[in-house]
Amino acid sequence: MKLQLLVSAVGEEPKQLAEKMNLSTEAIIINQTDRFHYEEFERKGRKIKAYSFQEKGVGLSRNNALLRADSEICLFSDEDIVYRDDYEKLVLDEFQKNPDADMILFNVEVAPERRTYYIEDYGRVKWYNSGRYPTYSFAFRLEKVRKKNVTFSLLFGGGAKYSNGEDSLFLKECIEKGLKVYKAPVSIGAETLRESTWFRGYNEKFFFDRGVLYYHLYGKLKKLIALRFLLKHKSVMCQEIPWKQAYKLMKDGMREAAE
Repeated sequence: MKLQLLVSAVGEEPKQLAEKMNLSTEAIIINQTDRFHYEEFERKGRKIKAYSFQEKGVGLSRNNALLRADSEICLFSDEDIVYRDDYEKLVLDEFQKNPDADMILFNVEVAPERRTYYIEDYGRVKWYNSGRYPTYSFAFRLEKVRKKNVTFSLLFGGGAKYSNGEDSLFLKECIEKGLKVYKAPVSIGAETLRESTWFRGYNEKFFFDRGVLYYHLYGKLKKLIALRFLLKHKSVMCQEIPWKQAYKLMKDGMREAAE
């Protein structure tokens, strides 16, 4: 087996980016810029293909990478991840130990205030516990994802109409279509601090967009899970917008999604 990284970037110089990320595997970089350009180069003896497009949106960027991927095992990535020297071995070892896995989720270290997940033990990922994992934790067998025709939504994520959630929707679709998703308490890299491409505080748009996302993620349970989400996090998220108003905004988003 070999590993190929699928990197989503904005306005980067590909060779400098490969150095900064410590890439030591094959990779496809999809770079959102103001021009169309393609180049190939090698780092540590591995081929890196870099495409620059004028198109915007992280979902579109990841789909462009999926379209061009050609390795048995792929790993989604962002421009702000710095990988361990042995990340390829760590990922491939887990797939060799678990030949039943179609997708394995890995840890990437982040600052505590930005942490949405941390994998502490091995296990299976189901639909009800799949909503907190970022795309850069996803490693997968390319053939399996293509056979199930799973792609990223163009409605969610940086550069799209709604703020975020393209990762949760992708993972949910994988599970619904029968892919076997596992998690491994293995850290493969660390995130460098940068300004978020989508988060601008717990404002009206945040809660409205979250309502749209919950409509697509949770179906009939959407309102119950939204209420649980707000009550659990209200001390942090509802300092400016009271939780009852935030709940109304989420329900407004749900209604828009249903139209």
